[in-house]
Amino acid sequence: MDLSVLTRPAPRTSVPRTLTRIVLGLALVGAGVSHLTTARGEFQAQVPGWLPVDEDVTVLASGVVEIVLGGSLVVLSRWKVAVGLAAAAFFVVIFPGNVAQWLEGKDGFGLDTDAKRLARLPFQAVLIAAALWSTGAWSALRGTDEPGRRSDG
Repeated sequence: MDLSVLTRPAPRTSVPRTLTRIVLGLALVGAGVSHLTTARGEFQAQVPGWLPVDEDVTVLASGVVEIVLGGSLVVLSRWKVAVGLAAAAFFVVIFPGNVAQWLEGKDGFGLDTDAKRLARLPFQAVLIAAALWSTGAWSALRGTDEPGRRSDG
């Protein structure tokens, strides 16, 4: 991967991309705050039993990361490609927790059946795609400003 994509000016954006980026950022901030406050127990259900770190520490740390990533998505428009890649990577890293919640049969956030927990798993791909698309990271990695068009840079 060409790391210079992280330091180039951010690709052109559109209103739908900008709105998606801001909504995703605000959702991450909200989720992060709830990690630290009202939903700590619910988020502990998503910590895999095999993870050798205390569940509460994991929830608190991931909450802080979500707040930082979410805030960065909202305010760091010049660095939005790098932040988009970081957010997408975060969504990939936490996916095993969602799988573990399903496999271990842990209830949380109304996911109280195996079917509900399984049905939730594909939505992680939606979050990854939203992070990459809304920040222009996908286009930047491909060397295009918009899908199907090569950039001059």
